[in-house]
Amino acid sequence: MDSDRSPQGLDPEQRWVEIAAARIALAGLLADLTPEEWERPSLCSRWRVRDVAAHVAMTPAGEPGTWEIMTGLVRARGDLWAFGREVAVAWAGRPTDEIVRTLRTRATSRSMPRVTNAANVLLDVLVHTQDIAVPLGRQLPVPSGAGLDALHRAWQMGWPFHARRRLAGVSLVASDADVVLGSGPLVEAPLGSLLLLTTARETASVPHLTGPGLALLPR
Repeated sequence: MDSDRSPQGLDPEQRWVEIAAARIALAGLLADLTPEEWERPSLCSRWRVRDVAAHVAMTPAGEPGTWEIMTGLVRARGDLWAFGREVAVAWAGRPTDEIVRTLRTRATSRSMPRVTNAANVLLDVLVHTQDIAVPLGRQLPVPSGAGLDALHRAWQMGWPFHARRRLAGVSLVASDADVVLGSGPLVEAPLGSLLLLTTARETASVPHLTGPGLALLPR
């Protein structure tokens, strides 16, 4: 039987506090990047740092709207990833200081597409921050409370990560937080690395994993 042990998740108000803090932290990271770093590949396939940053900034800015989502999905023949990349790349054409300013000034915005929720928004901003920071060699630790909330969200949801199915047969244990997910041989890592692992960023997470369950992980 799978185990799932950690402190209770964040309450709704605290989740929004953590979302705002994560947006401000990302803005601080982005503000220090060189023009060349903005164009570097992120951990997201075919997405530059600029594209990922724009994707995160769009949500507090209130974009895309419901009509844009509906028409965009029709245009993309239902391919959510293709639609998401299309709108992010379009938004990424803005000046980088505008993207940073949006994250800062709209950090407390609770605007989000009707198809999602606050738990997904927190997961999104935390993971995408690492999608930017890791390939650039920047260190931006995942806050414990927010990270645990996001890790449980990634573990519990099916599409698009299917973490429980992909990682069946191992126990995930955080070295810096009180959490155990799954059952089987141990895989231990910092919370941020487990978050990358559960959201299918295996290549970025594996160097930080230890334990006898490593051999059972997908490659």
